[in-house]
Amino acid sequence: MPDSFSGGCACGSIRYESSSAPVAMLNCHCRDCQRASGGAVSSLVVVPEARLAVKGEPKYYVTEPEPGRTLRRGFCAKCGSPLFGFAASLPGLAIIKVGSLDDPSWFKPMFDMWTSSAQPWDVMDPSLPKFPKTRPR
Repeated sequence: MPDSFSGGCACGSIRYESSSAPVAMLNCHCRDCQRASGGAVSSLVVVPEARLAVKGEPKYYVTEPEPGRTLRRGFCAKCGSPLFGFAASLPGLAIIKVGSLDDPSWFKPMFDMWTSSAQPWDVMDPSLPKFPKTRPR
């Protein structure tokens, strides 16, 4: 796992760098992530928000994946690439989409969450811990 990493959108208008190793790596199977990713799962890397530097102007869309919990999703307005999010329930943390990393080969998920919303055709790694909803703190 790298101590720092970078990524950005498909067109290069938005770039980011994290000066921190991830504090968590996971796969989220909630319906909100399915819609945002266009697939069965969102693979995510979590870092301290203060250690994430962003160049460019992302646009944000606020969702409410479950009642009372909001998520601000950042994406490129030019090419549409999903980049990162900020959950009100996780203050001080940034949630980065693995597909936006310059080198996603080092990603190794630690767990699957929101498996209660997983699609029946979604093939999950049986060796990873599973949480029907959000992982307990």
